[in-house]
Amino acid sequence: MVDARGVVKSFGSTQVLQGIDLAVQPGQVVCLLGPSGSGKSTFLRCVNHLERIDGGRLLVNGHDVGYEKRRGKLYELSERRIARRRADIGMVFQRFNLFPHRTALENVMEGPVVVRRRARTEAADRGRELLDRVGLADKASSYPSQLSGGQQQRVAIARALAMDPRLLLFDEPTSALDPELVGEVLDVMRDLAADGMTMLVVTHEVGFAREVADVAAFMADGVIVESGDPRQVLGDPRHERTQSFLARVL
Repeated sequence: MVDARGVVKSFGSTQVLQGIDLAVQPGQVVCLLGPSGSGKSTFLRCVNHLERIDGGRLLVNGHDVGYEKRRGKLYELSERRIARRRADIGMVFQRFNLFPHRTALENVMEGPVVVRRRARTEAADRGRELLDRVGLADKASSYPSQLSGGQQQRVAIARALAMDPRLLLFDEPTSALDPELVGEVLDVMRDLAADGMTMLVVTHEVGFAREVADVAAFMADGVIVESGDPRQVLGDPRHERTQSFLARVL
């Protein structure tokens, strides 16, 4: 589903990604862990073509992200074609990014109606179903300001699911939440994983990664230091950099 080969990304003179190689198979949950500034969120944004890569190749579902190959060269797609491909990739951000003037249901409906061109009645029925799935059936008419942080993040997950994505990206989805609200969001993510959703998750929740991930990858200084079975990477890491990070966060 995701095939990253030597992905490089710089901002000015600072090289943030220094050759990322990572594969995510359909149905897998892959968790990216590491210190702040290691390039985890930048890589996630590259997967969704919110950032353009400067080198290497990045394919999602067999297609170059944001590009197409013609006569041996890569050409960037038009914004419209990028948007069509991006519709198959759901993304949940640290900050919930909900429309403050729309209800929870209207937030979930927006993408299917505007991007997928679905009928409003169909989108509303699907939206209520998804809000029920994330435990918010009774909050359909509530505005974001009337919801807790955990509830807003669950609405954001329902909004991503409403597009029927083949891949879900999570960018530290619990980092902006009060500790007592983290569990309700992780429970929804556990359910998605159990249902076979392909997920690439940037997180500091080591326990979640150990429990749910098929692959754990530790990043530092723009490279993947080590990756593999979470029980090995998180329980008995081989690299000193991974060991020192886990010693600080566990």
